[in-house]
Amino acid sequence: MSGDTLQIFSEFLGTLILVLLGNGVVAAVSLEKSKAQGAGWVVITLGWGAAVTIAVYASSFMGPAHLNPAVTLGMAVAGNIGWNLVAPFIIAQVLGGIVGAALVWITYMPHWEATKDEAAILGTFATGPAIRSPFANMITELIGTFVLVFALLAFGRTTFADGMNPLVVGVLILSLGLSLGGPTGYAINPARDLGPRIAHQILPIANKGESDWGYSWVPVVGPMLGGLLAALVWGLIP
Repeated sequence: MSGDTLQIFSEFLGTLILVLLGNGVVAAVSLEKSKAQGAGWVVITLGWGAAVTIAVYASSFMGPAHLNPAVTLGMAVAGNIGWNLVAPFIIAQVLGGIVGAALVWITYMPHWEATKDEAAILGTFATGPAIRSPFANMITELIGTFVLVFALLAFGRTTFADGMNPLVVGVLILSLGLSLGGPTGYAINPARDLGPRIAHQILPIANKGESDWGYSWVPVVGPMLGGLLAALVWGLIP
């Protein structure tokens, strides 16, 4: 495996690891009788920051480790990757999200039966707003993803010590979660939400309810617009 195929595979594998570890910490905190039950939002944001770091380390030696369709779009608009890779990357990322979420389901198998809260179960797969206001929720996702993609583009102009870049990206995700994650749970990544939401829909999860497809456009449209806008603003900088 080499060239474009290896890069596409790296996006699948990296997103799989990202969702396995990221949604895994949400499951640990949310599901009944988990040893981490009730640990709270700070633990979730720390877990997601670590998940991104590990996923980037695990995949960046094979490709650019976007692991996020909004990042892929932003990088294409900024001229950092060819447009021929955009659709394959995004498909691989969404598939990775589905498989990663399925592995979370397997990992916590006995806990779904013990958990009766349908919203808590859905929350271990996909994001949902604290206050349901779709346009406002979409703007929140746009702002968070704008910061993510703009920062990643800026990191490209900065020289880090060898091996430090994934750690810095993890800190960025932690910061976004702590500061901007309260309203929507900070998807800031369509594959992180859509892939697991599909998994929630198709898997025989005990006590699950609806997959809330009425909200599903928010964590897709908001991040994609945020990534696009970040790249366009970046293009104005000499």
